[in-house]
Amino acid sequence: MTTARPRILVARRLTPAAEARARRDFDALVAAEDMGTEDALAAAASHGAEALLIGPRVRLDAAAIARLPGSVRLIANSSVGYDHMDAAAARARGILVTNTPDVLTDCTADLAFLLLLAACRRAYEYEGMMRQGWRRGLGLPDMLGVRPSGKVLGIVGMGRIGRAMAQRARGFGMRILYHNRNRLPPELEQGAEYFPALRDMLPHCQILSLHLPGGAQNGTLMDEAAFAALPKGAVFVNTARGSLVDEEALLAALQSGHLFAAGLDVFRKEPDFDTRFAALPNVFLTPHVASATLETREAMAMRALDNIAAVTAGQAPPDPV
Repeated sequence: MTTARPRILVARRLTPAAEARARRDFDALVAAEDMGTEDALAAAASHGAEALLIGPRVRLDAAAIARLPGSVRLIANSSVGYDHMDAAAARARGILVTNTPDVLTDCTADLAFLLLLAACRRAYEYEGMMRQGWRRGLGLPDMLGVRPSGKVLGIVGMGRIGRAMAQRARGFGMRILYHNRNRLPPELEQGAEYFPALRDMLPHCQILSLHLPGGAQNGTLMDEAAFAALPKGAVFVNTARGSLVDEEALLAALQSGHLFAAGLDVFRKEPDFDTRFAALPNVFLTPHVASATLETREAMAMRALDNIAAVTAGQAPPDPV
């Protein structure tokens, strides 16, 4: 007797290998384009899905969770962050929520360090100059960046990605400070200096990089007072969440020269970000692509499918949140 395969909804596009696995191992309704919330709710109901594999376009607040069909047992989020859903509301309905930790740690830290270097060394301006044909030599005081080597780097959020960022910074001889909810054990600190209060750390940070999740638990972390607390000429990097930053305060700090530069991968509104950032020469921008490598995106999709496979087989998921 043939056992029916679990019915799942894949509400976002996957890599070819992950899509092939979804179709092979499950009765999968696979979206041709990344779905929004309403389309995902309708598709889950029509397909009788036991599990949903979603991305950030499917925003599941408490009201949307309440509208999910009774067949749904699991929401598998194919990234680490899950601030686009109300996990507590899901659990209250008996629906498990999972994410994909570990697999994007190195790629996110790599991009964060790229942003750090590009912001310090005026990469946007240099690259633009070359594409315009150059032709005019630079004198000794012209177009100067700041040297990242040996700087004091403050890390906000010393989880996996924050620690990977610190590892990269040590190769540049940086002094590492960090703010975290709790102090790490010495073997994870590896010489980094802990500050229980963020405002006490900020005045020491020549470079500041955010590496903690957004959402209600953190709110807007970097406001006008926080940016003012950084030393003049500091560099700001954000690969965490746009919701952590008061963008008006950030724009003002960049325009006034209080901040030397910023490297930004995330914004409060995506993809319709505030284009005033694009008009500033001292900002290096990327479109929320910290995990965008072949290896990592495939690992994210496969990890989400691992969680679905476990739950639909009656086992505990590897990555509950």
